[in-house]
Amino acid sequence: MTPTDTGTDPRLGPGCDYRRITVANGVALNTAVMGAGPAVVLLHGFPQTHLMWRHVAADLAADHTVICPDLRGYGDSDKPADTDGTVYSKRTMAADVVALATALGHERFALAGHDRGALVAFRAGLDHPDRVTRLAVLDVLPTLDMWEVMHGVTAAVGFHLYLMAQPPGLPEEMIAAAPDAFFGHFLDLWSDDPGAVPADVRAAYLKACREAVPSIVADYRASAGIDIEHDRADRAAGNRLRMPVTVLQRDWGAALGFEAAALWAPWAADLHHATVTCGHFMAEEAPAEISGSLRELLRR
Repeated sequence: MTPTDTGTDPRLGPGCDYRRITVANGVALNTAVMGAGPAVVLLHGFPQTHLMWRHVAADLAADHTVICPDLRGYGDSDKPADTDGTVYSKRTMAADVVALATALGHERFALAGHDRGALVAFRAGLDHPDRVTRLAVLDVLPTLDMWEVMHGVTAAVGFHLYLMAQPPGLPEEMIAAAPDAFFGHFLDLWSDDPGAVPADVRAAYLKACREAVPSIVADYRASAGIDIEHDRADRAAGNRLRMPVTVLQRDWGAALGFEAAALWAPWAADLHHATVTCGHFMAEEAPAEISGSLRELLRR
């Protein structure tokens, strides 16, 4: 565990300590740490980096140790080659998070994730219930449920899921041919407030994604393969999240024809589910609302 000067510009915020922390053989995560107190780990989504938490982290750091890594394969974290289809499984990435918290001296921690980071957080909650005290999931369904609700022309909104599920080669080549257009498409389409992602942060996101096409595709490809296997095994075994869980989502069900709260209920006994009115990038579009929801979860 060594201090580092991240190549990402801008930084998370004042008073933030950047470190590169080894979490697995040959894998170190670029990690921002701020504040003091009980630990809260915040995991970013797609197509973003840890910078998406800049507002929420500053608020929570008033009375918590806030830990914001770039996931493996993203931002300034290491990007190992996916040699066997498991390197970017959410089980592997969840183990990264647990190792990260341990390296920073936190045996137990609250965990919040957005989008791809939420899938990692979900898996960490199932695999490591003795380590995760509270769990917040922002704007996803569990992988297995996600694929089951995608059908017909309404599934076009998730075209990237199908593209990146293809065997190695074509998806990487297509995305790398126009990365800013591809990743920028989602920053534009999924936001209700374009001003929530200022130009310097947007540029940082696009740069990070341009430099991580193979690993980002591998992350998504895992969710069309091994991640489904893990979810199916847990569903068959009746495994549930044991800690208090908060799920915040846009009303995707109105377009895709599902009831999100009903899909989440079998996975968590202590569940608070709410629909937000902002866009997908809710930690940037409505940071006060998200901070408030996380604080309510931490008090449960």
